[in-house]
Amino acid sequence: MKAEELVSAAGKRGRAAPAARPATLIRPLGLADYAATWEAMRRFTAERSAGTPDELWVLEHPPVYTAGIAARSEHFPKHPGIPLVRTDRGGQITYHGPGQAIVYTLIDLERRRLTLRAMVALIEQAVIDTLERRGVTAERKAGAPGVYVAAAKIAALGLRVRRGSCYHGVALNVAMDLAPFCDIDPCGYPGLAVTQTSAQGISAGAQALGQALARRITDLLEAR
Repeated sequence: MKAEELVSAAGKRGRAAPAARPATLIRPLGLADYAATWEAMRRFTAERSAGTPDELWVLEHPPVYTAGIAARSEHFPKHPGIPLVRTDRGGQITYHGPGQAIVYTLIDLERRRLTLRAMVALIEQAVIDTLERRGVTAERKAGAPGVYVAAAKIAALGLRVRRGSCYHGVALNVAMDLAPFCDIDPCGYPGLAVTQTSAQGISAGAQALGQALARRITDLLEAR
């Protein structure tokens, strides 16, 4: 999917602020190129106005490593082969690939009176709730953003704030090839174990879980 198609999929951004906060839009984007999606998020955030609805983009990426602004080269892949993109989100290095549910959160934090820390906590809680509803107990880990099942990371997240709004989001491992994680120090932690929902007995696929996670994020946002 091309960047211009993603921006088009984001819809029209109005310029007049409405009387009430507009409803959050959930957009399924299928399998989308990482660089094109990143550019579309940046453009959406740069062009949005006080009246622009918040959006959640649900998608998967072809195989790619992404390195956040805090990433250090000693954590990078030991062997070439999978592309690596240095991006502007927070955090270290992670891996994306088919079978991973990604929800990008294009949220006006100022309008919702949300701090960055509160938004991170809300996303983590949405993952925990989504898994709990399917019989899996998950938790946070102090000082290590993301969600864990029995000490293994099942969801990674990273955000960027610009003009009072955030973009990037959360990646939930569903039914994917986890081998590329072995070639990096996931999220900057050597030897960090990773897991996925299929290994925890959840049969739903990436698109279904991505939609469920997006709906839970929306519910928590609207409950504030």
